[in-house]
Amino acid sequence: MILKRYHLKLLFANVVSRLSQDETVGPSEDPYEDEMPRLPPGLSEAEAAEVLWNVRAQRRQASPDLPETVTRLTASDGSLLYLVGTAHFSDSSKQDVSMTIRAVQPDVVVVELCQYRVSMLKMDEVTLLKEAKDINLEKVQQAIKQNGLMSGLMQILLLKVSAHITEQLGMAPGGEFREAFKEAGRVPFCKFHLGDRPIPVTFKRAIAALSMWQKARLAWGLCFLSDPISKEDVEKCKQKDLLEQTMLEMIGEFPALHQTIVAERDIYLTHTLRQAARCVEAPPNAQKVPAVVVGVVGMGHVPGIEKNWEKELNIQEIMSVAPPSRLNRVMVTVMKGAVIGVVGYACYRVGGSLGRALLSLPSVKSLLETIKPPPPA
Repeated sequence: MILKRYHLKLLFANVVSRLSQDETVGPSEDPYEDEMPRLPPGLSEAEAAEVLWNVRAQRRQASPDLPETVTRLTASDGSLLYLVGTAHFSDSSKQDVSMTIRAVQPDVVVVELCQYRVSMLKMDEVTLLKEAKDINLEKVQQAIKQNGLMSGLMQILLLKVSAHITEQLGMAPGGEFREAFKEAGRVPFCKFHLGDRPIPVTFKRAIAALSMWQKARLAWGLCFLSDPISKEDVEKCKQKDLLEQTMLEMIGEFPALHQTIVAERDIYLTHTLRQAARCVEAPPNAQKVPAVVVGVVGMGHVPGIEKNWEKELNIQEIMSVAPPSRLNRVMVTVMKGAVIGVVGYACYRVGGSLGRALLSLPSVKSLLETIKPPPPA
């Protein structure tokens, strides 16, 4: 079964992070002050801006020698996008990101995160493991309130998968994004953008697209994702031919899941990257000049972004969740109990406290009462 392969483990683990959503991005803890220019005293704001702009222009390499994981795309106005394809638990991907940002000195850095996962920029291995192990009733209720019953439970299972990989590899997901955030803070005038579709939308659309049987299979597969993973396995995930094979297998087994988790996010990421790749104003006369953008995304999204780069994109249709049909609602009422049983057992496998928390939820108790057969006459 494909869900037992480490390639899919890494894909799922990257989709989810901590459940909290109230953290904001703060200043970099490593400002790299020894590389920042020291401005002469007495400069006006406009003069200081021009000095910093010229310093960055001098640092920017015209023909940089970049890693093979970097793809260069050009916008219609001449703006440049350097798209860094990464593996999400890879030390070498962090180095690729750092090398690219330092070489091209971008105007904007865009990462494959949304506002609900911004806490990943501050997360470390200890924090991730603590969060994953400390899944209590309050966090289960928060996930379900945010994403709905099935999507919330799936998010918790994925958090457990991410913690399992972190424990094996000794590193948390998102290291390349943290590296991008740090390096962007060292580049004058560089802006930092979150480029991914909000994770609640992705979860809701993914769960809505799956049949009840597919949801049960997916939960069961996540429950038994226990195969060992090595750092060598992670580096293989940057090989395009291996990624293509993995994606084809995923399409064959879960086509709806591939569509919502991969293909639709390709479209959304392309949209945000194109929004970032617009001309910027150069001091002191606010003249419009082509922008330089660095995008940091999982390697699996690179082919889709390349394919969509010059297409007309409809973002609205991938941002909504269609209401279920009447027949589907009837079937859901009948089958949901069985699926909750499978998901509940999966939760019990990854953490007994999670299973007990699930069974104590009022919504679960109500559902189980609904599907309970009537007493004999």
